[in-house]
Amino acid sequence: MTAPLLPAQLPLAPGAAARARKLGLGRDGGRFDTASGVLARVARTAARTPERTAVVDGESALTYAWLLARVDRFRTVLRAAGCGAGTVVAAVGDRSADTIAAFLALEHLGAVYLPIAPDWPAQRVGQVLARSGAGLLLDYSGDPGGGGPRGRTAAQAAAELGTTTVAAPGGGISGPDALVPASFAADTAGPDARTPASLAADAPDRSLEPRYCIFTSGTTGRPKGASVEHRGMMNHLWAKVEDLGLTEADRLAFTAPLVFDISVWQMLAPLLVGGTVVVVREPELAFPRRLTNVLERSGVTVVELVPTVVGWITDQAERRTGVTLPALRWLISTGEELHTGLAARFLAAAPHIRLLNAYGPTECSDDITHHEVTAPDTGRPRLPVGAPVTGARLYLLVREDGGRWRAADPGEAGELFVGGVVVGLGYLNDPDNNAAAFFADPFDQDSPTGRLYRTGDLARFEDGVVHYLGRVDRQVKVAGVRMELDEIEVVLRRHPAVDECAVVVPVVDGRPELAAYYTLLDPVPAEELRTYLADSLPEAMVPRRLTELDALPLTQNGKTDHRALRQLTQDGTTPAKV
Repeated sequence: MTAPLLPAQLPLAPGAAARARKLGLGRDGGRFDTASGVLARVARTAARTPERTAVVDGESALTYAWLLARVDRFRTVLRAAGCGAGTVVAAVGDRSADTIAAFLALEHLGAVYLPIAPDWPAQRVGQVLARSGAGLLLDYSGDPGGGGPRGRTAAQAAAELGTTTVAAPGGGISGPDALVPASFAADTAGPDARTPASLAADAPDRSLEPRYCIFTSGTTGRPKGASVEHRGMMNHLWAKVEDLGLTEADRLAFTAPLVFDISVWQMLAPLLVGGTVVVVREPELAFPRRLTNVLERSGVTVVELVPTVVGWITDQAERRTGVTLPALRWLISTGEELHTGLAARFLAAAPHIRLLNAYGPTECSDDITHHEVTAPDTGRPRLPVGAPVTGARLYLLVREDGGRWRAADPGEAGELFVGGVVVGLGYLNDPDNNAAAFFADPFDQDSPTGRLYRTGDLARFEDGVVHYLGRVDRQVKVAGVRMELDEIEVVLRRHPAVDECAVVVPVVDGRPELAAYYTLLDPVPAEELRTYLADSLPEAMVPRRLTELDALPLTQNGKTDHRALRQLTQDGTTPAKV
């Protein structure tokens, strides 16, 4: 890891700091234990109820004793390879019980977890390894360095950079990892590990350790590695426990791609309270009926999905005659905007399931707001994203001519800034992007981190709740007219025949022009949609191109792939999931 981030000062207009502080939103932090780690809680549960199920992976129900023993095996091979405090360890493998064991072993060693997708091309793997300064590559793909493409690409990229590859330890789900190693329990909890209480009480203070790094796409074409502190991660885990009311009876689905930040809380939060993580593998996520079946068969009580997959679940619930997912308590939508029409359909089709809208940037330890969606919310143009989670401070600022920032007036839209314990350490080895996004916090002299993050998102505050209005960088100028692409999408989506839609600005014959892509619930001519838009929007904001698709292209993280749509307009290719 590099030296700590030294954020720049945010230029403020006179009086802006006091006014932003007064109008900002926040929930007081400090009541969560963010110093100890997840492993200490796992060790306590393993000592108290070793046969309790920690992870369900396929047909295997794996106990807390098994998990602790598996962590010990990973810890042993990593330590032997030189892994220690601050070592950045890239980890490649499929979502599995071993993902959890590897993370906990790295936490125990004070190292930094950096997930690598098995299907990343060699160039991206090389960029991430070089940018992060990874000291080791942990390969638990089942193909350690050869014999197939999944682990080989990462291993070859590591070899070219001189990064040591460490193979996962033997054993796994079918191996002998069944007993809690006494030496490991003592090492985890201190010299006196005979009582469960000492396992947590004697654990080291890990608050300021960098805990994980997630690489996201950068506007320059180079990936950015957002680094998150241990205390920020733990605050988010406990905020999920608090707001969802998680208990040892809960079974939480582990569904997210490992390079997506939500994967972290999905695989760890249940372990804080003695609950169970249910691993959902890729084949189950690829088909709506398979996904529904695995959630029902496993008795999942909490699942988090991107809106596209929420739509799949809704379709299944509408088609079935009985109750869909009877054990499910919460469905959480995240990753991109959940639209009102889909939310209304879901609430009607599955009234026994509570629906949570969550919002947050990777740079701020994942979700920073939660909002339980109710039927009245679906009558709004857009759903609220909610109130701040514990430990998050939110501010709305407006940039004046000259570059200084002022506080947004009540009801006025502004750019969302985040303070508090949730703010991460910045982008790994990336001073230019850090200078644009991270600042010294001028609003809270008692801020745990002293950092403020600029989200690049437009929002509005109303009655203590955040309303997301779109990306600042989706504000464009076409034919001299400045407009918000999100506004056009909101209007188009109101048409009763439109299911999903996206508006982009490709360059055609050297000129930018508006293009709308959409999927339909019922057939409707494009000209009718154009007229519908013209009834609500200025002529300059009505797209010249309206194109129906069978499905909108998605990125690996399940978000709408606007880049693929722009390319479709420019060269006529068919967008695909990439």
